Amino acid sequence: MRWFGSMSRNIGDAMGALSGEYAGATPEQVLAVPVRHLSAIGPDRAQLLAKIGIQTARDLLFHFPRNYEDLSDQRSIDHLEEGTVQTVRGVVEEVDGKSTGFGRSIVGVLINDGTQQLRAIWFNQPYMRDKFHPGQYVMFSAKPKYHGCRWEMTHPKVAWLEGEDDRPKTEILPIYGLTEGIPQYQMRRMVAAVVHQFAAVPIEVFPESMLRTLDIPSLTDAIRNIHAPTDQIQLARARRRFIFQELFILQLALAIRRWQQQTQRRSPPLPASAKMDARILRLFPFELTSGQRHVIRQIASDMAQNRPMNRLLQGDVGSGKTVAAVYAMLLAVAHRCQAVMMAPTEILARQHAETLAGVLRASRVHWATLTGGTTEKERQSILTQLAAGEIGILIGTHALLQEDIHFQNLGLVVIDEQHKFGVRQRATLRTAGSDPHYLVMTATPIPRTLTMALFGDLDVSTLREMPPGRQQVHTYLIEPGKRAAWWQFVRDQLTSGRQAYIVSPLVDESLNIAAASAEETFEALANGELEAFRLDLIHGRMSSREKQTAMRAFRTGKTQVLVSTTVIEVGVDVPNATVLAILSPERFGLAQLHQLRGRICRGKYPGYCGLIGEPDASPKESELQSPALASEFCESSPSGSRDRLIAFTKTTDGFELAEIDFQMRGPGNLLGTAQHGLPPFRIADLVRDAAVVEEARSLAQKLIAEDPGLRHDTHAKLRRMVLLRYGKALDLGDVG
Repeated sequence: MRWFGSMSRNIGDAMGALSGEYAGATPEQVLAVPVRHLSAIGPDRAQLLAKIGIQTARDLLFHFPRNYEDLSDQRSIDHLEEGTVQTVRGVVEEVDGKSTGFGRSIVGVLINDGTQQLRAIWFNQPYMRDKFHPGQYVMFSAKPKYHGCRWEMTHPKVAWLEGEDDRPKTEILPIYGLTEGIPQYQMRRMVAAVVHQFAAVPIEVFPESMLRTLDIPSLTDAIRNIHAPTDQIQLARARRRFIFQELFILQLALAIRRWQQQTQRRSPPLPASAKMDARILRLFPFELTSGQRHVIRQIASDMAQNRPMNRLLQGDVGSGKTVAAVYAMLLAVAHRCQAVMMAPTEILARQHAETLAGVLRASRVHWATLTGGTTEKERQSILTQLAAGEIGILIGTHALLQEDIHFQNLGLVVIDEQHKFGVRQRATLRTAGSDPHYLVMTATPIPRTLTMALFGDLDVSTLREMPPGRQQVHTYLIEPGKRAAWWQFVRDQLTSGRQAYIVSPLVDESLNIAAASAEETFEALANGELEAFRLDLIHGRMSSREKQTAMRAFRTGKTQVLVSTTVIEVGVDVPNATVLAILSPERFGLAQLHQLRGRICRGKYPGYCGLIGEPDASPKESELQSPALASEFCESSPSGSRDRLIAFTKTTDGFELAEIDFQMRGPGNLLGTAQHGLPPFRIADLVRDAAVVEEARSLAQKLIAEDPGLRHDTHAKLRRMVLLRYGKALDLGDVG
């Protein structure tokens, strides 16, 4: 390998602290050296580092700082000024600590720099007393204040020094994630040693021309400067290098996957003739919205191609996505192909089955439902008919992913609530016969940045228009003093013939979480505010039969109130249910709250949603513009999670709420991105780095258009990194 000769001196230097058995090792082998073999660490610290996932030289080299201390404004104590963060150096003269009663304490540390004394103070952190002793050299950073005869700093950042002459090599100190037993100064020392030895070892993946075009530092310089920057400009350039690289590699993987889907896979073309279109549309007992018609045209255009459709259909709660999915499935059946629709829960699968049954009432299409609750006898019958091509449409849950399920001619796969399934889970259905067309749906509107980052391999359709006749949902934060009035309102609604959901975040009571549970809520309401009404309980631990029985009773009106966990989040459609009470709403994200709110107002009656917070999160000040009931029930909350609840009460637009949730809580909370099977980012942040996502996506698409499989010699290292990081997660095969 030509690159090995040019790097031999650097690798030789890097291996200086290691035994001779590593002579001639490749860069990959060098970086895989266990940290216990490094002289700066040793076996004892290696055990501690393993607790935070650091086991090799590579792990420590890329253990990036989580923050930095800017010590650039260093002064002697006699030159301090109030108002800005400043840094002083000195020797500890005195350490004291005392209790102020009621479990409170004060720790004080007095230092002297030869000009004056300064006292640092920590409130309610008694452990700080054990971190200092007289004669110790330290650096304190904070905004100083002058009290009487001397300067003071409250809760300053601390850097422990080796001695009087010890000075940090940089004025910007890294702050690393730690594990118990390794203080910050030791982590800095260990990382610095590894950077000194190994920074030149990792192989640069970007061609020289791309480094110049992007104006980013080389990998070696970026490694050194992200750990020990000399100034903020150098730090910003190093961080940009790694942020862009992470996002660019992902976008390359998505672009390659999209190219593979368009060029290397073949599906049966299933065009929608005028006759087919008319016959399918006649089955729907209502007029389609213009948005539904537009989305159906996009889907039909995709299915007419001889390459697989790969389309994401996102729409707000109640926008009618299922109509588009049913149209696509019937189009496949019209071409004598089979279609399968997979949902994450049995409740949602059965709801789709009921919708399909209504549409196909006057049709001869044979369909079936397969879930975990299907009996073995029924299952075997379905599998036999499916393999023989006698079943045109199959609806089910994860049970559809079993190896013994075989289709005769699978033409279309529909995945509902797609973020509940991993990429490889969804791909399992692709192997059932030839490549089918592929439609994924979500009722959780996805922010643009997240769509680019996680679904860049899919075409996207959006449904925002609601079917005509939908009533408004009124949402309130219920202030503790108004809860009696709220429950009276619920009783009035039930007495008038309506039904209600009561949602709790927990199945049963928890000693660790101060939140209402479904079981204790059921008992409290059945013997309290709603004792005069018929209540039932449903949650995820119940058997399939028990859940079906509970839902059937509620749907038919036998039960007036359904106490539930989030098992009703999707797939529940009871038009007569107009009231929803969500307990401990602080425990839910906006997207999930919006999904829950979508369970009401599905008929001709307006809906009412009450958010009943935990005691310590109760609203304080009224500031909402709400309908008439607001003055009786509603007061908003001051800050933190309450800001999300305030936003939730002010809009029913799921797309607007998704953007708010994305900004406040990040992508992981919005969609549970771990479900995608993608490795977590080490430094990039989809909220903060939205502009970089767009830049990386644009460049990745351009590069793949020029060199689809990254087969050019100059792109070989990029190709290798794409496969190493995302090859398995995105099922990329050998690329090209």
